Amino acid sequence: MAKSFRDSLEAGFTITAEIPPPKSVSFPKSIEVAKKVAGKVAGLNVTDNQRGMMRMSSMAFSHILLGVGCDPVWQICCRDRNRLALQSDLLGASALGIKNVCVMTGDYPTLGDNPGAKAVYDLDAVQLMKLTDGFSNGKDIRGGVMKNHPDFFVGGVVNPFYEPIELELLKLQKKVNAGAKFFQTQPFFDIESVDTFLEQAKPSGAKMLIGVTPIKSMKMLKFLNENVLTKPIPDGVSKRIEFASDQMMEGLKISAEFINGIRDRVDGAHIMPINQVASLPLLLDMVEEGNGA
Repeated sequence: MAKSFRDSLEAGFTITAEIPPPKSVSFPKSIEVAKKVAGKVAGLNVTDNQRGMMRMSSMAFSHILLGVGCDPVWQICCRDRNRLALQSDLLGASALGIKNVCVMTGDYPTLGDNPGAKAVYDLDAVQLMKLTDGFSNGKDIRGGVMKNHPDFFVGGVVNPFYEPIELELLKLQKKVNAGAKFFQTQPFFDIESVDTFLEQAKPSGAKMLIGVTPIKSMKMLKFLNENVLTKPIPDGVSKRIEFASDQMMEGLKISAEFINGIRDRVDGAHIMPINQVASLPLLLDMVEEGNGA
């Protein structure tokens, strides 16, 4: 395996990408993509029943990615497990060779494909980060000593567009105090907003991976604006997509240009290719070319 995600992030600008586990026990297309990008990204985030949609265990798929030369960033959310199960999974993940953990609260089940599922939320994200960091220091949740303990690189997520931003920054600092070393953000679409957020988040001292989501069509752009994002996509981006002869390719070019434009500003970029995992190798090639052309 190449340089680990942790080492890469400590060394300089780092690119990670997101890949969802399959809703199946067969995953040849996902593995094909993972093999192609293994040398181009420092880590592959594995989502944990994202948006409340049932998929393969994020821990299991993270272990599978290790087998093809990828360094997985295992996402674990508070929604589906109590503190007993969370601790068991953390030990199991470490035993399987998983080193990176991205902790999050988790979308409420009513948003997904099993709306009748009972949400647990025994711990919140800050508490789970503190638990995970404690494991790395040889202590369980009750303060008991663990002789053979994991060593996790712990991170989380942050929404730079939450209002009032002061509350999000307060939560960010609580997560840092609980042991978080890196954060992945909601997607940005303009560099000015990145600069503003970085200035606001600077006191935390944490590593920031700026979220990037390629826009593949006007339909997708409108859906994100109306249902997902808390800040509309800039008009300049919208017009480039709207008038492009190939909207998906234009979206990839915009993302490549954006990633290269923030290289000297941030610790890294985190690509969230919503329903476009197969396009990841092409996007990363564009980034390496330096101009998205």
